Amino acid sequence: MAMSSAGTGGGVASSPNVTPMIDVMLVLLIIFMVVTPLINAGFQATPPSGINLKSHPEDNEDQVLGIDAFGQYYLNKKSIPNASLPDQLKRIFDARTSDKILYVKADKDLDYSKVLDAIDIAAHNGVRVVGAISDQQPGTESTVAGDFPKSTKKP
Repeated sequence: MAMSSAGTGGGVASSPNVTPMIDVMLVLLIIFMVVTPLINAGFQATPPSGINLKSHPEDNEDQVLGIDAFGQYYLNKKSIPNASLPDQLKRIFDARTSDKILYVKADKDLDYSKVLDAIDIAAHNGVRVVGAISDQQPGTESTVAGDFPKSTKKP
């Protein structure tokens, strides 16, 4: 009793050979894994140019940290020693239950690392949101609905 006599015939089995297709897919996967990080590494961010800016904070409760060209801190337009910034921010923002926003206005010629240092100090001492203050570029006006030029009063 041979097994060949039980079969329906000795035809060729037709099944696709997927080995070459898998090889091609693995090569493409490796290429994309190598190329994708290189594409992202070349990304250059351009900061905003200062058009369509909202008004500066004007409420008495708004906290504004100023940094002049020499790196000196000013809290609400009052000069403070740089070493006392963490203590003063902690005192102000620990007393607040909401609206833990600090506005930062830095000199345009200041090294950006000094601004980041100030933001880092603020983040570790109770500040939850940091907003940057900039001036409107000369010769431009805001086109955002609800904004008014400085010379025009709100209706």
